[in-house]
Amino acid sequence: MKLFLSSYRLGNEPEKLRKLFSENRKIAVIGNAMDFVDNLIREEKINESFVELKNIGLLPEEIDLRKYFGKQKELNNRLNNLGGVYVRGGNTFILRRAMLESGFDNLIKEKTKDPNFVYSGYSAGICVLSPTLRGIEFVDDPNNIPERYESEVVWEGLDIIDDILVPHYKSDHPESGMVDKEIEHYIKNKIKFITLRDGEVIIKS
Repeated sequence: MKLFLSSYRLGNEPEKLRKLFSENRKIAVIGNAMDFVDNLIREEKINESFVELKNIGLLPEEIDLRKYFGKQKELNNRLNNLGGVYVRGGNTFILRRAMLESGFDNLIKEKTKDPNFVYSGYSAGICVLSPTLRGIEFVDDPNNIPERYESEVVWEGLDIIDDILVPHYKSDHPESGMVDKEIEHYIKNKIKFITLRDGEVIIKS
């Protein structure tokens, strides 16, 4: 699986995301990290991602993981028709819950074996890839629970990458101040982490 891990949106060189795709340019936009906001605002944000992805030659469609809670097989069928996913930012803990309840977490781990599939995302969309979500509570509220979600906090990340990713570091972003507290936690507990400033992207192809 190829990775395009951005601090904020598509970063400073969005065309590099397009180059990761082969013939299948269909990409699912996953916006469940924003399930706590008003539906109209959520829709506006999804549409923003559609425009950005279309501008670089990709073919976006939305997958709302809430529609697949308890329906992992159906979700798998959707994913198998795609060249990749784009996982938006928001609340990391809500996103992780959505991935668990839909079975997306299991399916994306299987996709790590596919050399052509692209996982792209930013902020919460990249934080979930780490081994643990411990420390992210300094930035995101783990007890923000939208309707239809289970109340239990999921602290385990997808463990697809080895280090904790810390987006919005020293950036002009509302969360940057809280990120400093998150980093203090990692340093104190001798946990490996990688910081990303807004605009920066980690690419693994």
